Amino acid sequence: MLNPAAPAADPGAYSLALPPLFAALAPARSILIAGAGGGFDVYAGLPLAFALSRGGARVHLASLSFSELELIDRDAWLAEHVAAVQPDTGSPDWYFPERTLARWLAAQELPSTVYAFPPLGVQPLRAAYRHLVEHLDIDAVVLVDGGTDVLLRGDESDLGTPVEDITSLAAVAALDVPVKLVTSLGFGIDAYDGVNHVQVLENLAALDREGGYLGALSIPSSSREAALYRDAVADAQAATPDRPSIVQGQIAAATSGAFGDVRFTRRTGGGDLFVNPLMAIYFTVDLDKLAARCLYLDRIENTVGRRQVITRIQAFRDELLNARIPRAFPH
Repeated sequence: MLNPAAPAADPGAYSLALPPLFAALAPARSILIAGAGGGFDVYAGLPLAFALSRGGARVHLASLSFSELELIDRDAWLAEHVAAVQPDTGSPDWYFPERTLARWLAAQELPSTVYAFPPLGVQPLRAAYRHLVEHLDIDAVVLVDGGTDVLLRGDESDLGTPVEDITSLAAVAALDVPVKLVTSLGFGIDAYDGVNHVQVLENLAALDREGGYLGALSIPSSSREAALYRDAVADAQAATPDRPSIVQGQIAAATSGAFGDVRFTRRTGGGDLFVNPLMAIYFTVDLDKLAARCLYLDRIENTVGRRQVITRIQAFRDELLNARIPRAFPH
């Protein structure tokens, strides 16, 4: 187990000697780490999952899936909108990150169930999360974003690709779970989707003033967690050569000390990437405080389908009179 004497999720109890991310999770014994943005986002939670498991916590993995889950084995469904994907779960879909991860975990002799949700609106996704929280006796949820768009509040110059991230945020915000966190891995990656990262830093500073920022934590390149993560990402790239994750590929490269325009897939053109050490840092915030700062969370609260979420976010942006002006880093 993690040190039982570690401070609980009280900002006043944090110290430099123990990262606040681990201090906040220290009381938890059953932790759900879920990819907020869908697809391969769950992979960004692996280094954290390995560290927590090594400390004695029971860690479970979940993913908002872009696969055709309706095609998988019927006995894989725990409940409506909650599938338990195993290494041998049958599906004709060639793009199935959850099964790819389950098979890799099994090959490492690690617990190999990866729970999957279809892309939904807030209400059914919340019901799916609630069922899984009860089924697994979860006392901490960590939403993981590969990138930083989950940290945007709505009035930034561009929101990147917020639909799945913010749906997940809204779904989990209303759950009665003792510890709820959001952590972002891959700082800078969303610049290719228009995100201005000066505004991301501004948001983190605002959360810090409100007691909602749990700091930044780098993944040591020589650590067991980094080595396992890189191996998992390489395995996923081999399993989906036509659609490898650009996000996870950059993060994995960053954890090995790579820099600049690193080539690992034909999906990116020459000179497109800027891999750097900031991509290998977890930026963690309190989920409820992050949700409270989102300017349009109420707009999507009663959604049932993904298309509704898209429409309502766009309506909010169309009505926005004064988006924040993007700024360049001054140094």
